[in-house]
Amino acid sequence: QVQLVESGGGLVQAGGSLRLSCAASGSIFSITAMGWYRQTPGKQRELVATITRGETTNYSDSVKGRFTISRDNAKNTVYLQMNSLKPEDTAVYYCNLGQFLTNYWGQGTQVTVSS
Repeated sequence: QVQLVESGGGLVQAGGSLRLSCAASGSIFSITAMGWYRQTPGKQRELVATITRGETTNYSDSVKGRFTISRDNAKNTVYLQMNSLKPEDTAVYYCNLGQFLTNYWGQGTQVTVSS
C-alpha cells in the first residue's frame, strides 16, 4: 500500500501564496507521476498540475503562470507552490500518485482564499 500525507493548506488573502507538500510512503517502487487535483462542493475533482518521473509538468489553464509543481524524488515528495491566489482557487486539494496503473489519493487539504 501507498500512503500520501498532505500539508500546507490554510486560509490566505487574495494575492497571497501557499505551498502544499505531499509525502509518499509505503510500497513505492516506480512512481509514474505525482500531481495535485482539487474539488469544490458539487463539482468534479479537477486536475491542477502533474509532474512525471522525468519531471515533465502539466498545468490546468486556470493555474498556469501562478502555480508551480515540483518533486523531490529522494524524499518521494511533491510540492505545489501557489502564488497570486484567487478566491476561485478555494477548494480541497488532493495529492495523487500513479504507480503500476494504480492511482493513490491523499486525504485532502483545504485551501481557502478570501477576497
